[in-house]
Amino acid sequence: MHLHRPIYLDYNATTPLTPKVIAAMRPFLEEHYGNPSSSHRYGRTAKAAVETARGQVAALIGAAPGEIIFTSGGTEANNLAVQGAARAHPGRGKHIITSAVEHPAVTEVCAYLESQGFLVTTLPVDAAGQVSPEDLAEALRPDTLLVSIMHANNEVGTIQPIQALAALAHQAGALFHTDAAQSVGKLTVDVTDLGVDLLSIAGHKLYAPKGVGALYVRSGIKLEKVTFGAGQERNLRPGTENVLEIVGLGAAAEEAAQTLPQRVSHLIAMRDRLHAGLENVLLPETVRLNGHPEERLPNTLNLSFINTEANILLDTIAEHVAASAGAACHADHVDISSVLKAMRVPIEWAKGALRFSVGSMTTGEEIDRAAEVIAQSVEKIRSASH
Repeated sequence: MHLHRPIYLDYNATTPLTPKVIAAMRPFLEEHYGNPSSSHRYGRTAKAAVETARGQVAALIGAAPGEIIFTSGGTEANNLAVQGAARAHPGRGKHIITSAVEHPAVTEVCAYLESQGFLVTTLPVDAAGQVSPEDLAEALRPDTLLVSIMHANNEVGTIQPIQALAALAHQAGALFHTDAAQSVGKLTVDVTDLGVDLLSIAGHKLYAPKGVGALYVRSGIKLEKVTFGAGQERNLRPGTENVLEIVGLGAAAEEAAQTLPQRVSHLIAMRDRLHAGLENVLLPETVRLNGHPEERLPNTLNLSFINTEANILLDTIAEHVAASAGAACHADHVDISSVLKAMRVPIEWAKGALRFSVGSMTTGEEIDRAAEVIAQSVEKIRSASH
């Protein structure tokens, strides 16, 4: 990290590429430019690279290579999963269940399907951001076609009880999809263990490039494609494959599989060091943790600072620390994120919420410096407002 750059604590927004990912991609920038659908040597080289990456992604999540469909990212994977399942099983019913803390890449798809005659039930979450299996059991109906609940929340990091939720969905004859954009590469994610039918991956959340992702489709699950063209990706995602970035995603998946235990322990250490550093300076009663204290992503720290406005704090630290806000305060109103609203975080806390997300490249020195800058800025803002 160059000295003049802010300390990067926004890994949940996107990650840099690792040296291994860059090295794996380089030949596909410089020499291997073939179309995987071509039968000559150039095409065969590209096709082999795509299939190697498919195996690498599958291995990371405990899937078979043939169950992986490459997409342009998590959003497309979610669209293919939710729309594709909804359209492929008209006889199963038109009821879809989701949660109040989903990413727009799921909620917007559900809203669209609602406009097309589907019925959508949105489950509430508790104060820690978790969906209750009891609430899902109550919401399930004979015509429930699909349940889509994210694995881990992008804002507060709360992990959902996916095993229990998927089991309930299956007992009712429904399919289960999880948006695992934030959890793959940070947690052990095994599709058999979770019991899911569909699982979405976003490359740029696990040190692969932006613009590539994948959808796990359990063998035997039928989807309707949502884009049309030639027959690539099992005729579910037509279009010439993005070989360069698929190779990058494969390399990132393999690196995650090889380093996950060390990565997780490093992330927890950096996350907790930042939390402790802030509470050492600021009174603990003036700082609130948003999300589940234990069942959350190892890298995610969502904190509210009382008597502080998130956008002012973000602007104050901008030259030194890159993070993201959970609220935007305007002259006449405060825009609180839908996640914090769903968790019923009181307004006086919600308006001062910031998300700090660390990564495998974050250092202890950076954390200590960031804690110092953030704490000083909070104190400065509070003293100015009195």
